[in-house]
Amino acid sequence: MTKTITRLFDNYADAEAAVAALEAEGVPHSDITIVGSNVEGVHDHLRPHLGDPDAAARDASARDAGKGASAGGLVGGAAGLLAGLGIMAVPGLGPVVAAGWLVSTLVGAAAGAVAGGAAGGLVGALAHAGVPEQDAHVYAEGVRRGGTLVSAKVHDDKFAQTEAVLTRFKAADAVTRREAYRASGWSAYDPTAPAYTPQQVAAERKIYTPVG
Repeated sequence: MTKTITRLFDNYADAEAAVAALEAEGVPHSDITIVGSNVEGVHDHLRPHLGDPDAAARDASARDAGKGASAGGLVGGAAGLLAGLGIMAVPGLGPVVAAGWLVSTLVGAAAGAVAGGAAGGLVGALAHAGVPEQDAHVYAEGVRRGGTLVSAKVHDDKFAQTEAVLTRFKAADAVTRREAYRASGWSAYDPTAPAYTPQQVAAERKIYTPVG
């Protein structure tokens, strides 16, 4: 049986390293997704997802084969899933960078196919994949606040191994993070709430990222 394991990272670099480690462990590109905030404009050089849910996968495959190196979208020469990163604006999340099986859902939300589609898109897709809905709300809120989520579909016999990989790269605990959010009055991800500003993201990151 296949299960979905998802984790939130406060820093994109940690999420990027986790994706590379998952690929090194043999998890296929098609079974991994990454969605991260781009409110701070770090990934503005990436090409947009212009309503084509298969663009990321095709671009990744092309680059893996050495056929599209000039197309752009690489982060520090990254290969694999990260070579297919694209950028889009999603209601409630603001600008995000994404690649993997959740891209088509986010493209639909970005296109405004359904009012409030961002909630149905990200939260709904994660819940449909087996992520507890209360955790899915935490992950969506985490992206809204400047974080990055990584999600992988793995077989039962590789679940513990995959979980260990994600934990090794400083993944946040969903239960602990949910309680922290609730302490400030949060109850659930709200796609109608304004996206965080770069200043708010910086302040949020200081709360959860140890100094030194």
